[in-house]
Amino acid sequence: MKARTIQYQPDGSIEFLDVSVDDPAPHEVQLKALACGICSWDIATCKLGLKMKVPAPAGHEGVGIVTKVGPEVSGFEEGDRVAAGGFQTYNNVSVRNLQKIPVSDIPVEQWLVEPVSCAITGLDHCRLKTGDRVVVIGCGFMGLLILQGLARSNAAQVIGIDIDQKRLDLAASFGIKETFNVSSVDSDALAKELAGRHIDVVVDTSGSQQGLDMATAIVRSGGILNLFGWIKGETAAFDPSDWHLKGITVINSSPSSQLRATFEPAIRMIREGLFDLKPVVSHVVSLDDYPQLMRDIVGGVPGYVKGVVKLA
Repeated sequence: MKARTIQYQPDGSIEFLDVSVDDPAPHEVQLKALACGICSWDIATCKLGLKMKVPAPAGHEGVGIVTKVGPEVSGFEEGDRVAAGGFQTYNNVSVRNLQKIPVSDIPVEQWLVEPVSCAITGLDHCRLKTGDRVVVIGCGFMGLLILQGLARSNAAQVIGIDIDQKRLDLAASFGIKETFNVSSVDSDALAKELAGRHIDVVVDTSGSQQGLDMATAIVRSGGILNLFGWIKGETAAFDPSDWHLKGITVINSSPSSQLRATFEPAIRMIREGLFDLKPVVSHVVSLDDYPQLMRDIVGGVPGYVKGVVKLA
């Protein structure tokens, strides 16, 4: 059968492709894609083109429905909804890491299990103790997910920092009582003020050098600097003497650093409403409209937090 997909081009543009999909092999199922989130990795690939050292695949935050079951498969049947897939309309995938999505009234575009699983890994690496003081730098989609988790944690204080007031307002709606907009305050003065509070954990989701610098300035001696955001480039800078003399623990909480399998708890928490994606999914488009949305995102479309391509 034929399926439709996308491919990122060297200039960062998006091209449509038709590909052939055979029947599923042993231990595989065939999925019809329902929706797929647009990751910051996708955005960076379209912004940087050939300068992106590791380009994004054609979607990896997918939700699909099983349409065929291959030989030697047990535990899955046609009609099951699963967390898997990308922007390709039909694809064969191994059942090794498939997780079923329960029947619910939650719209398919809000079942973005993969990024929620990443947020859980970021939260796991915070090593929270009761009464900890936590700052999250960067209130984009992933930062907002982490703030949702922290709002229900045993932390005594949770503070959000960003340059976009609308995103900070979203953080406040999740129960974050203190937020700072660094586009309207002196960032050095803010860092000095927060450093005086002896912040135990700083989660940098910004993926920027400025965010890393602020995180280093804020975290207390002996605290945790949790590097969640990906600074997408060849190099990033830090003051090794500052890190050493403050005795901070620097943790890379990228998806590859997971301490446990996180898809299952992500599904549970979405189902129970502990992660609510409705307020943070800002744009939903068809596959045909994906290239235009990406051009808008790269150009700085107002109000963007998270985009989803709906495929069925």
